[in-house]
This record gives sequence, structure tokens and C-alpha cells, in this order.
Amino acid sequence: MSLTDHDSSPIQVAAAKLQLPLTVPYRLAFGEQRQFDVLLVAIQRDGKIGWGEATILPGYTDETFDSSWHTAGEILQRGKTTRDLRTAANHFLHDAPFTASAFLTALDWLNGHETLKRSGRFELLGTVNGKSTDLAKLEKEVEALLAQGFKTLKVKIGWDPEPDLHQVDSVRRIVAGRAKLRVDGNQGYRRDQAEYFLKKLDPADIELVEQPCPSSDWDSAAAISKVASVPLMLDESIYTLDDIDRAARLKCASYIKLKLMKLGTLDTLEKGLRQIADRGMKAVLGNGVATDLGCWMEICVGLSCVSTAGEMNGFLKTPVQLLRPALKYEQAHVILDGNQPAVDLKAITAHTIEHTHEWPELTNVAIS
Repeated sequence: MSLTDHDSSPIQVAAAKLQLPLTVPYRLAFGEQRQFDVLLVAIQRDGKIGWGEATILPGYTDETFDSSWHTAGEILQRGKTTRDLRTAANHFLHDAPFTASAFLTALDWLNGHETLKRSGRFELLGTVNGKSTDLAKLEKEVEALLAQGFKTLKVKIGWDPEPDLHQVDSVRRIVAGRAKLRVDGNQGYRRDQAEYFLKKLDPADIELVEQPCPSSDWDSAAAISKVASVPLMLDESIYTLDDIDRAARLKCASYIKLKLMKLGTLDTLEKGLRQIADRGMKAVLGNGVATDLGCWMEICVGLSCVSTAGEMNGFLKTPVQLLRPALKYEQAHVILDGNQPAVDLKAITAHTIEHTHEWPELTNVAIS
């Protein structure tokens, strides 16, 4: 039987800042990413450790790497038992959800959450990073993704509607019906730009268009849904379960995407996914900017209630894997056998740029 937060025995909590290099730069409408900035949390109790992560993405969250580290320090000071630590993390969940989620998911792991023992196959999508301005390179990249078994490809837009339309059309011609296209605006458009793009977009092979307007602009989300000939999805606008209900009331999205790093716990994430279905929408799950640790946790949740291709492919963007054995990956699917992984302390140490003073002591206890 798993220990719970009602256990008042003392715990040891530590945090570290990691920087993981990306294999190639990751293009987004709000900037190009060359590394993952990761907050890693470890909670020890009775010789066992639970781990959690938050990968901070500028433009997606108001949290910065520095502010996350400061918040982590405040949570560490308040959490001397699992119950106190959960209370402290929940206190910051609204204003610093990524940071708080790192602690809350580490508690889920420490407490032996049954979700993390699931097994099965989960399909991922592939991300197209090349540009239509270099068609030969773009074609090579797309063909490589298709050869790996991807049946859904993500195409990034959000810069300028006309070149973006050309980008989507170029990828579509190369794909030639062999995969669906998930088009992601990353909040890059004004309302008029989004309306123009959606009116001009050929709907053939388009699964959905994701978050073309800023996250706080719900009026635009409602307005563009009236001119779109393809399904729309909200991502950055969704931070709480109440946001799911708001999207349903406004009828501004057919799809809702959730990420573990915004919702705090495994249970809340699964509740949100089921809530999306209950409100007549489809759920998409996954964080493309996360280590294999966060991706694994999301897959464990998604196995129960998600049928769309997952976006938790961040572990494919960096050569550094924090889990061992590494996630089993073949033909665009992650395969889980129900066994919880351990962490690779050598990989963590090699990429740590700062840690709390308690961190070295954690190497003396069980790591899984």
C-alpha cells in the first residue's frame, strides 16, 4: 500500500536546474529554442524517491527559468512533510503552475500512483521543422518522418499568413495523403490574420488548426470559429479545468489540448481529459517541450482515455535521456511495459547547472 500525504514523517526535498541541448533548433512563432531549461525535483522518504520536472518555455508560460527557481526555493522552505509540501505546491499552482507541477508530480511518483504502472502503446505525432523556402530539405525531412511511421504531422505557423499558407500547402503536397496535418499557430496571429488564414486554408488532410490567436483573447477564439472550415484547438488558453468549460460554453474549439505541467497532478490531468469528452470535444495530450520523464508521465495518463496522436515528443528533440531504461520507441509509438523506470544520475549530473545543497545526498538512496 502506498504512503499518502497524511503521513507526517519527514522528507528530504531537492531541486536542480538542468540545460539539455536540442538536436536541432525548435522553431516556434514566439522564438527559436536551442535547449530545454528544466527544473528537476526529487523527494526522498524512507529510502525511496519520487521525481518531477518542469521545462520552462518562454512565450508559453509567464514563468521564467529564474522565477521558477525562486518559487521552487519557497516551496522547499515550506515543505518538511509530504502533506506540507503538497500544501505549499498547491499554494503556487495558480501563479506558477509549471513549477508547482514539478513538485506535485514528484509526490505522485513517491506515493506510488497506480497510473505510473500502466502498460500499452501510445501513438505520437511528428513535428515538421523545415521551411518551404528550402523544398529539397523540407521534402527530405517529411519523408523521413513518414518512414518512421508517423500518421500525424505538426506544421508550425503564426508568422505571416501568406508564407504560412505556402508552408502548409508545401507539406501537404509532399505528404500526398499519407498523414494528417495538425497546424499550430502558437498564438502568433491577430484576429484579422487568423480569419484570413482560415478562410484561405484548403481543408484537405487538415486534422485541426491550433491556437492561432493569443491565449487571453477568448473573443477572437470565438470569432474565428465562425469562419473556420476546419476544426480548431485551444492549447495555451487552457490552464485550468474551468477553462475547458469556458471553451465549451463559447463553442470556440472542437479540440482541447492538455499538458501535465499546467495541471499539477496525474489525477487532475486525467479528470481534465475526461471532462473534455464529457463536454463534446476531443482531447489532445502532450508536451513537445519536456524531457522523457514528463513525456512518460503523460503517456501513462493518456493510455486510459486519449485516442488522438500525442504531442509528448520532447524526448525525441534532445539526445539526453533522464530515464533508464530509455523509453521504448518504435514506428511512432511509445511502448510501456508497466515497469517504472529509474533515473540516470550521470545524465542529470552532466547537465546540471545549479542545485540545492541537499541534492548530493540523494545519490546515496534508491533511485527508482
